[in-house]
Amino acid sequence: MCGFAGIFDRAVHGGISPPAELLRDMGHNIRHRGPDDEGIYSEQGFGCVHRRLSIIDLATGQQPMLSQDANLVLVFNGEIFNFVELREQLVTQGYQFTTQSDTEVILHLYQRDGLDFVSHLNGQFAIALWDKRIQQLLLIRDRVGICPLFYTIDQGQLVFGSEVKALKPALSNGLSLSAEALDQIFTFWAPVSPHTIFKNVFEVPPGHMMVVDRSTIKSIQYWEWSYDEDFSQASEEQSIGELHDLLVDATKIRLRSDVPVGAYLSGGLDSSSIVALIHKYGNVPLRTFSLNFDQGNFDEANFQQALVKKLGTEHSNIMVGADDIARAFEDTIYHTEAPILRTAPVPMGLLSGLVKDNNFKVVLTGEGADEVFGGYDIFKEAKVRRFWSRNPNSQWRPLLLKRLYPYLNLSDGNNSIYLKSFFGQALDSPDLPYFSHIPRWTTTAKAKAFFSDDLNASLRGSAVDALTQSLPKKLDSYNAFNRAQYIESKTLMSGYLLSSQSDRMLMKNSVEGRFPFLDHRLIEFANKLHPKIKMKVMNEKYVLKKAMTRYLPADIIRRHKQPYRAPDVNTGSNQFIGEESQYHLSEKMLKDAGLFSPSKVSILQRKAAKGKPLSTSESQALTGILSTQIVYSKFIKC
Repeated sequence: MCGFAGIFDRAVHGGISPPAELLRDMGHNIRHRGPDDEGIYSEQGFGCVHRRLSIIDLATGQQPMLSQDANLVLVFNGEIFNFVELREQLVTQGYQFTTQSDTEVILHLYQRDGLDFVSHLNGQFAIALWDKRIQQLLLIRDRVGICPLFYTIDQGQLVFGSEVKALKPALSNGLSLSAEALDQIFTFWAPVSPHTIFKNVFEVPPGHMMVVDRSTIKSIQYWEWSYDEDFSQASEEQSIGELHDLLVDATKIRLRSDVPVGAYLSGGLDSSSIVALIHKYGNVPLRTFSLNFDQGNFDEANFQQALVKKLGTEHSNIMVGADDIARAFEDTIYHTEAPILRTAPVPMGLLSGLVKDNNFKVVLTGEGADEVFGGYDIFKEAKVRRFWSRNPNSQWRPLLLKRLYPYLNLSDGNNSIYLKSFFGQALDSPDLPYFSHIPRWTTTAKAKAFFSDDLNASLRGSAVDALTQSLPKKLDSYNAFNRAQYIESKTLMSGYLLSSQSDRMLMKNSVEGRFPFLDHRLIEFANKLHPKIKMKVMNEKYVLKKAMTRYLPADIIRRHKQPYRAPDVNTGSNQFIGEESQYHLSEKMLKDAGLFSPSKVSILQRKAAKGKPLSTSESQALTGILSTQIVYSKFIKC
């Protein structure tokens, strides 16, 4: 991955040439994304800067890259994994190359196919392409939103960049926070795309391209998470075989690199599958990296070590405790550029630091498998709740939740009442497109009790209404399981997991992550499978487990799904409510931001500082409030 930024002055008569020093300042703010090189281009009305993390074609892949006639200017963040095949095709058609880079492939594809060129790309990418002849700028983001891309309009100029901090030097009035986006984050963990936490700053949504000229800005969706209700008629054995072959190829092409490639190993099915496939088919030295916690209920070291021993990988791990999370929290928020409600991104940033310290620039991870194959407990919960909704007064149907959470004592009267209340929400509305997510959103939304009166008064409409308006009408026709997958992929995955927890935590240490499970061919294949083969009764990711049985220890195949979690505020870390946190949560700073009630926050803060146990919603609230205040301090007040 890399980083870029730029300015398109849309004035009718061509506008000004963006000053090189301004472009350099924009690039400097994202130098962590590309520490290896810097390139600047400026002409009347358009300018851009690129910060390079050199991974492919180390000698001649510099950007901005111009076409041979100098009419096209390209800056690009990411990787085109099928660039070798595309290059060979273009050469046979007479296109001449002066580099070995995937960047030049993009230029020639655009020359050949115009806007349709993006359909040929297999990769993760954010692209800014300036066509000087027709004075048109393209801003394009990959299908699932791995690579970030933001833009805003400021005094007639379109300002764009890989991170919001890259935009800031070019803004005449700085940044301000959006009340509606904060309301959405405190419901879904992320704003509803294309909105961001910053007012009038937008993201290019996943699977979209923005076509910008001097008079119009048009958004075109070129790819979508589509679920074909005419499910595949292939046999189970055929589906398992096809999935295996697709995953092998998706992994192999993501090993293409001119620098060493490693892999994350959590000990779960997904990362273990990728590591096993690299071992079998990669033809590269196998180097793995793991995250461990000093609190046993978060740690997966036993499963990690089982696979390390089986495959003989060269392995490194980092041990993380609550105090480590506390110390790294503020820097983490500088990079997420958005509030977070759980501390999980922080250890991921520490893990990428371990990768960097071992002189690796690229890691493959198992991210995306749960969304693509329905692996999260939320999909099981929805299945039980939907079954329960057919007989809401049933005493035994809710007991099926014991199969999801065997450690819960449902025979205890208080637990039983609580769980029936929690999971029994909206049983009278099972056809709501977001039925599966109501319990999670309700828990998260409890943190809004700390909103200030002024913030509440400024809100226009509810977060759920905003999301509903963004959903496609065809969602109603999807199978209930697929509806849940769609909601998860379009909210939590793209808006939080692939940004705050993945891209930002990798790139803060100049490390590129690659995600075989998010190969669009594999997604499109999985979306045609009947839900019964993705979750067989209550056995999640059934088809993936079957495809990987030959490679993995039985304990990893059979283990209960353990979502990645990290120690939160309620683990009793006094440092989390230490001196720096006290500043951000002080009455003065809370009043200055005007987002939260100082009196209510003070009560919660004192409870945490005394080490008293916090509920899940209280922990999320304190994490969300503190991270929001840090965003305010670093991006608004400064």
